[in-house]
Amino acid sequence: MNFLKTLFGGKSNKPEEPKKSQEKKDFDILKYDGVRALKSGQVAYAVKCFQHALQIKDDLQLHDCLSQAYIATDQLPQAYEQLQKLADAQPNNLDIFLRIAHVAYMMEDYLSMSSACEKAVLINNSHAETYYLYAKACKGQDDSANAIAMLTKAIKLKDDYLEAYLNRSEILLENNDVAEAEQDANVLMQQVPDNEDVLMLKARIEKAYQHNENAIVFYTKAIDQNPFRTDAFSERAEARKAVNDLKGAQEDEQKAKELSIQQQKGCNEQEVINKQKESYKNVDPFGIFGF
Repeated sequence: MNFLKTLFGGKSNKPEEPKKSQEKKDFDILKYDGVRALKSGQVAYAVKCFQHALQIKDDLQLHDCLSQAYIATDQLPQAYEQLQKLADAQPNNLDIFLRIAHVAYMMEDYLSMSSACEKAVLINNSHAETYYLYAKACKGQDDSANAIAMLTKAIKLKDDYLEAYLNRSEILLENNDVAEAEQDANVLMQQVPDNEDVLMLKARIEKAYQHNENAIVFYTKAIDQNPFRTDAFSERAEARKAVNDLKGAQEDEQKAKELSIQQQKGCNEQEVINKQKESYKNVDPFGIFGF
């Protein structure tokens, strides 16, 4: 990986080679060396390769690769800038605007996310994922009504859109529309009864109904799926208090405290990667789109 040093810090081994021919060779080496570096996880080197290659020649594929490298290193504004260049060059490319929406979501820039989704709708108004992302943008701006409307459109276009059902149910529950939230939760329970997020949703609905015994059952199932969910322990503690199981509530509170301390200690060099994974999980909790 000493190519950059040789290329930009030393003399050409073939000074007789015409300049354009040498530039093409340099560009090709930088491009494909950068792609190999990106695939092998040597992201910092990949960024340098792509940047230098773009100084030689503008290339849409390189802007795409550079955006991926920036995302991997949590340089989200830079990734956003590269994707905007792609959008300017290909204003009718739906996938580009969806990717812009994803990056804006990770940046928590919900206004830009909405703008990207609006443009995506103009390109294709029958694409379920666009409305799903639009709903996430609306939710980020505390616009629950439009978020529900967008999720409903997504479900009409794709009736097995589990992420849309999950998010719509969660928003309905937050708005105290428990009965409608339960309808969506029941659809999810039929399809993915062992999913921890669905089990947590069902537990919270039962808790909202003050069916605390039932809530405890679902919290326990969620914990069985993921014994490191701090919120499951803390919320089950509340349900146990409501049924006078004070000993069980105290045990859950202690467990939640221990997990919280462990998670704080565990924040290390993986924090950026985990944050990105969680952002993608929030968009695609069932992994259907493979983000």
